[in-house]
Amino acid sequence: MNTVEIMAPAGSREALMAALEAGADSVYFGLGKLDMRSLTSTAFTIDSLPEIADLVKAHGIRAYITLNAVIFDSELDELTSILEAAVSAGIDGIIASDMAVISRARRLGLPVHLSTQANITNIDAVQFYSAFADVMVLARELTLDQIRHIRNQIDERKIRGPSGELVRLEAFVHGAVCMAYSGKCYLSLHLMGSSANRGACLQSCRRTYILKDRETDQEIEVDNGYLMSAADLKTIGFIDKILEAGIGVLKIEGRARSAEYVDTVVRCYREAVDAVAEGTFTQERIADWDRRLVTVFNRGFWDGLYLGQKMAVWADSYGSKAERTKEFIGTCVNYFPRAQVAEIELKAADLSVGDQLLISGPTSGVVYLNVSELRVDDVCTDSAKKGTRCTIPCPERIREGDKVYLWKERKPGH
Repeated sequence: MNTVEIMAPAGSREALMAALEAGADSVYFGLGKLDMRSLTSTAFTIDSLPEIADLVKAHGIRAYITLNAVIFDSELDELTSILEAAVSAGIDGIIASDMAVISRARRLGLPVHLSTQANITNIDAVQFYSAFADVMVLARELTLDQIRHIRNQIDERKIRGPSGELVRLEAFVHGAVCMAYSGKCYLSLHLMGSSANRGACLQSCRRTYILKDRETDQEIEVDNGYLMSAADLKTIGFIDKILEAGIGVLKIEGRARSAEYVDTVVRCYREAVDAVAEGTFTQERIADWDRRLVTVFNRGFWDGLYLGQKMAVWADSYGSKAERTKEFIGTCVNYFPRAQVAEIELKAADLSVGDQLLISGPTSGVVYLNVSELRVDDVCTDSAKKGTRCTIPCPERIREGDKVYLWKERKPGH
């Protein structure tokens, strides 16, 4: 259990801090257009790598760059620049499937995690790629029995990566699931001219469609219009079985997700892994984690294919089914650490005693707060109006410029 690694997505600086504070063992993030989330992960540049590396090392965790897009000849110089900058900054490794990326990383001595886009489904593939990678993300379509067999074969054959250590296995445990085989999808390219394999997926599969026979013009009856939009993966209820099967790195999907998503999901899986180690992994605790996970972004949940299910569970609506939502109301303009008081400028809505707040910032990460007291011009009041400044007790430190949201139950139908 000491070797289990929880890897968290970091698509923004707020999400990065949320992951660090929530108990992740590592984070992964993209740079520019050479990763599979280039449309949404724009927070980090080559120049920011030393700062990121120093930050994660100060928290005692690891950082990986995702370079898993299809690479063309015209981009090889840019690729080399990123890899050299990663080595110089002390980044712990990259996640990739393109052999150009892998080979150039290896020449620089940069460790490689083989991406799920490599579609590793058997032990011979593991043996082949062990010349290049110490960690391999298995195809999402494998069952736990198949994963266990691969793990046992690695141990029996003593298959070692470039580091000389036995190859470690990585698997997705939570988040969005692509309807294509381990993410190799061309639907967005064909329909919208924007390639998912180049980090520019426009999520065509998440839309509603009518299925029609072109020869007879007959429509085929289906349960719902979301024919290709899979519900999100959630494995926390059987994370003990995933660990027992030999997965050493638990990867959480979500570089396009908010800081509160990262905070909640990482905390739940951190607690679950620790509970397995401590012998306190119970149905009561699983129910609590389930209750918390539905509060943040999700399209509904299913177990994936790990337990032998043959067909995906499809979403029944568009967008998130999160039970909580956030509404921007203002920003922090000052924080008084001795008094543990925050001054908030209300820019978009009123604030009242009893409201729940979500506060996020690039240094603060995510802070949740119940408004127990409210002052305007140092006078106690039950509410403060939009356009005013107010002060509230805030035990956790926040910073000037942090965004303040109302954190509330989602209304039915919204």
